Amino acid sequence: MVLGQEFVIFDWFRIHFLENEGMAFGMSFGGETGKLILSLLRIVVVIGIGWWLYDLVRKKEESKWTIVAISLVVAGALGNIIDGCFYGLIFSDSYYQVAQFLPEGGGYAPFLHGRVVDMFYFPLFEGTYPQWFPWVGGKHFLFFRPVFNVADSAITVGIILFFILQIEWRKKRTPEATPQN
Repeated sequence: MVLGQEFVIFDWFRIHFLENEGMAFGMSFGGETGKLILSLLRIVVVIGIGWWLYDLVRKKEESKWTIVAISLVVAGALGNIIDGCFYGLIFSDSYYQVAQFLPEGGGYAPFLHGRVVDMFYFPLFEGTYPQWFPWVGGKHFLFFRPVFNVADSAITVGIILFFILQIEWRKKRTPEATPQN
C-alpha cells in the first residue's frame, strides 16, 4: 500500500496504511537522536518488564491472568520495537509508492530508526460539538480517530486487564469494616 492508502471494510472499520515515529498518536521528539533514545529506552523497559514477568512466573505467586496481562504488554511492545528496529532496514519508503522489500541500496532508515506501521482505523461516528461545550463548541469531532496496530491493541488490552486485576486484588486484600460498639 502507498502511505495514506485506505480500504473501507465497513463504514466504521478501515484498513488505513500509515507509519509513525513510534510513539503514541505519531508523536516524536528530538529528531534522529530522539528516535535513537526512544528506541533504546523501549528496549531497556521491555527487558525490565520481561525480567519482572520471568520472576513472577518463577515464583508462581501471581494469578495466570496477571501473567497474561503482562505478557500482552511485553508482546505488543516487542512488536513495535521490531518494527522500529528493522522496518526501515528492509523496506524503501512508502511516500507516493508501494514500499519495496529489500531494495537495492538498503531501506529508508538505519537500525533503530524505522517507523512503526499502523493500519486499523475505526471512525465510529462523527458530528459537531454543541455550542455550549467549552473550548470546542461548534467544532467537528470524529470518534475514534487513532490509527493503531495489533501490537498497540495487545499493549492496551494488557494494561487494562492488569489494572482491573489490581483493583480486584485490592478489594480482596482490604479488611472489611468491623462494627463499632
